[in-house]
Amino acid sequence: MARHSELNGKVVVITGASSGFGRGAAVEFANQGAQVVLAARRGEALDTVARECEAAGGTAIPVSVDVSNEQDMEQLAKTAISRCGRIDVWLNNAGVGALGRFEDIPIDVHEQTIKTDLLGTLYGSYFAYRQFLQQGNGTLINIASELGKTSVPYYTSYAAAKHGVVGLSDSLRQEVKQNKVAGVHICTILPTAHDTPFFDHAANYTGHEIAPPKPLHDPQNVIEAIVDVASDPEDERIVGGDGVLKVAMANLMPGTTEKMEAKVMHKTQFEKAPPGPDSPGAVEQPTARGTAVDMNRRKQKQRKE
Repeated sequence: MARHSELNGKVVVITGASSGFGRGAAVEFANQGAQVVLAARRGEALDTVARECEAAGGTAIPVSVDVSNEQDMEQLAKTAISRCGRIDVWLNNAGVGALGRFEDIPIDVHEQTIKTDLLGTLYGSYFAYRQFLQQGNGTLINIASELGKTSVPYYTSYAAAKHGVVGLSDSLRQEVKQNKVAGVHICTILPTAHDTPFFDHAANYTGHEIAPPKPLHDPQNVIEAIVDVASDPEDERIVGGDGVLKVAMANLMPGTTEKMEAKVMHKTQFEKAPPGPDSPGAVEQPTARGTAVDMNRRKQKQRKE
């Protein structure tokens, strides 16, 4: 990845840093010379990521955090400020999913999905933004999803939360611009389906093995987008050409697009996927599995073919 000299020495807080986009971004920010504050529920996994960041040339502070807990998020901000003196970039990345017919997913799983994905982003945004105002600058990056602007069936609480993340980011960005808050940036990244442990952590109440949607992209694309936006802020970026197309189609032909996406999702997950047990995944409790950045499903599929 290209060097971004302006990131050298910056303080970057990353939630969901134990795997996927968060882990990859943490190592890349460290490679750029940043000080990274790593947040996730899995302390042991965070320690591993911290060592990777230090080996890459940065400094790392692991903090065990449940983003759905307001007090944890406030303490995360306080730790970053007390240890590093400021916060330059805050990345709200932690997220979970729940897959299944709306009525089959337990209500507490729906609730926790929204707490993690939306309230976790709200808490992080709140404490980061207040610090940015005090400093006079800072960049907030919220990871939403292409499903924050479109929808598919069977991801109801996840889609609701990601629509909320988009709305939160858009509204806060309007406040910043309306009040001419120079130096503070609100950025939203909307990935399509990428080959991270997301599908290994998702709750699954379909009666089938989870079938990740196609195409499944390289997580490095999102990691590069995160670092680019941290270096040169932009309001919004969709990552994945199919996501750009889906959002455009949803705006131009909403009824047709909704019907088509629903049919594809149903066929992939309920008609073609092999039977599998129900599982709460990592929604309510962390799991040891799935700590990589890239799960390599794409390569495994290619080998089978």
